[in-house]
Amino acid sequence: MKPPTTFVSGILMLLALASCHGLRQEPEFSAERSFGYLTNQVALGPRVPGSESSRLARHMYVAHFQTNGLAVDSQKFVIFDPYSGRETTMVNIIASYSGNNDDRILLMAHYDCRPRSERSADSLLRNNPIDGANDGASGVAVLMELANLCKESAPPVDIDFAFVDGEDWGKEGDQNYYSLGSREFARRGIRGKYRFAIVVDMVGDKELTITREGYSNLYGRGLNDMVFQAAQSLGITAFKDSTGESIIDDHLPLQAAGVSAIDIIDFDYAYWHTEHDTPDKCSPQSLAAVGRVLAHVLYNPSLWPTK
Repeated sequence: MKPPTTFVSGILMLLALASCHGLRQEPEFSAERSFGYLTNQVALGPRVPGSESSRLARHMYVAHFQTNGLAVDSQKFVIFDPYSGRETTMVNIIASYSGNNDDRILLMAHYDCRPRSERSADSLLRNNPIDGANDGASGVAVLMELANLCKESAPPVDIDFAFVDGEDWGKEGDQNYYSLGSREFARRGIRGKYRFAIVVDMVGDKELTITREGYSNLYGRGLNDMVFQAAQSLGITAFKDSTGESIIDDHLPLQAAGVSAIDIIDFDYAYWHTEHDTPDKCSPQSLAAVGRVLAHVLYNPSLWPTK
């Protein structure tokens, strides 16, 4: 079927306008492929730090990034777990795309699963780990697909993809044992290394609504402006340009280390920290909504805040 002439003319006009504004067409983000990465992670079992499922997940991530031609490194660290009285080993995975560009940015997601389901309605299940389809696997799935785009078309910026461990280790109210992987990542020295950082967490909800996370808006307003303007220009309605909750997440250690960082997160999720955080509560379209915005930002430095 041949498209109507007016439709073709409209497309050509949009492309011309994009060219006039120095915008580059990013590769297409695959919703289905990204959702496959989500389900593959969950199929391994809960990715609790120190578990066999966690080890298998890391093996999956390393193979994926190496297949896309990225250099992969790891950061191993040991914490004393006050809940069990034992030491627990955790591991961050960092994959680097390098095209000898002037700037480097950081994209981060946590891959670990919460070791307890304390918000379960069934008290007998509250000590069981969660599957973490949305809370963990969704952010990782988006970043894995973005790595595919780097292979397909070289972005005009160098990128570190960081999958951090131990974000969800602490019990409720015990803030000293959250964001353990991002704290370790920041501790190793990142000041001056990145133009900016974006954390992606809990972005798979079928009823996705992304608002401006409070700390992100306070300490990274220019980055938030960039992201929400990009979403508006792409017509992605899951991004609602209003300020939501302030969330303790992996962007805070990055901000404390001197990196401009924001958190893309939908915290309004009915299955949070329960046994129901499973793939059927997530959708490919939600992953693609976030992935398309990030791809547009990655491939168009003219959108970035000034240094």
